[in-house]
Amino acid sequence: MPDVSPSLLPLKVISPPKLKPPELSPLMAAQSLGTARETRDTLTLTPEEMESFGEVFQGDNLAVISSRLCSTLHSLENARLDIAITGGVGSGKSTFVNALRGLGDEDQGSAKTALVETSLDPTPYPHPKYPNIIIWDLPSIGSPLLQDNKYLERVPLKHYDLFLILASERFTTSHTQLASAIQAKKKHFYFIRSKIDIDIAASSQRRPSTFSEEGVLLEIRENCHIFLHAEGVVKPKVFLLSMFELGKFDFQLLVETIAQELESFKRHAFLVALPNVSQFILEKKAISMLQHVWLVATVACTLDVKPVPGVPEVACDLDLLMRSLASYRRSFGLESATLYKLAERTGGSLQAMQSEVCGPLCEVSKRQVIDLLGRAHKGTTVIFAQELASLPVLGVLASCSLSFATVYQMLRAYLDRAAKDAQKLLMQTFPKAR
Repeated sequence: MPDVSPSLLPLKVISPPKLKPPELSPLMAAQSLGTARETRDTLTLTPEEMESFGEVFQGDNLAVISSRLCSTLHSLENARLDIAITGGVGSGKSTFVNALRGLGDEDQGSAKTALVETSLDPTPYPHPKYPNIIIWDLPSIGSPLLQDNKYLERVPLKHYDLFLILASERFTTSHTQLASAIQAKKKHFYFIRSKIDIDIAASSQRRPSTFSEEGVLLEIRENCHIFLHAEGVVKPKVFLLSMFELGKFDFQLLVETIAQELESFKRHAFLVALPNVSQFILEKKAISMLQHVWLVATVACTLDVKPVPGVPEVACDLDLLMRSLASYRRSFGLESATLYKLAERTGGSLQAMQSEVCGPLCEVSKRQVIDLLGRAHKGTTVIFAQELASLPVLGVLASCSLSFATVYQMLRAYLDRAAKDAQKLLMQTFPKAR
């Protein structure tokens, strides 16, 4: 596996977030295998990890288990997530819609920004890379074109997974009334105090000798909480954000909070689709993708398998591996379209960016996957494969243990490299990102 510079993002081997699909509880046992300790020389498992991995394959034959895992993988990769964004006129909600989709206000397909209300109906904006993730621009709260008692008729709350309620200056009774209606539907909602960068700049100009950014943030946060408490909101979740510097202030805390409260498949969808605005986001993506690596490795070695050209000891589904590697590149922003847009936006060199990310090839090819598998096979996967094969409960899986070890090692090494490249790119284009 490639070395990772200590100054770049370290991908620790940890247990990925547990999936809890109702149709496949044994997958939870497979997840615990993610704690396998990796060294430069081999992959090893503790006795407890070997036992839990074996439990996945007890009771049914390999074809049945593989079919279930394949269904789970499909559900993970295609989970629908509907995020609703609302707030007062001029609160920055359309800009926030664009920012979450990795777009600028002038990019093609971006939500239209305006200082006046332009729509009385919720407007869906699919994520440009993940069309199953929809960011909804809801009508403005308190708009004179839409009285409060008509708002819920226009906005069916049950259709959304979570709500982000924005205010650019102060929250009002209209904000808290909507929050109460959302809470009654047992939906998650979060208060966003937007345009924090403007408040900080204004405070710095007004009080240059006593200015403290930390003090300004504390004052705004306390004022928000005091008002929301007075309005009867219990334990309000308030986050201070800048729409134009999304990675700053409370964005990390917002991401962490949402991720904890979403169910597993939707959590994965949310994380992998986030814009790459900080090292924290890259790390959260990498951790979530670890569960994807284990699923792909198992499915790729047990369904639609064919011998790999040049590596006859390994049999797997090359098309699935190609799609998976491409998905890692897409989430980390390493594919050609994203690099082109980044170079255009920052004035950087597209050629220089392309040469930095996962070698000179900008897109994943079957030849590249075969070469990567060949390198992984030449590595020290044999001991790991032998450990898997030694489990008496694995049955026919023992016959593909070497393939599984090779595929897993290749996927994990590629994920490590993609995360490393994404961080290099982030630091190169946004040196102050953290």
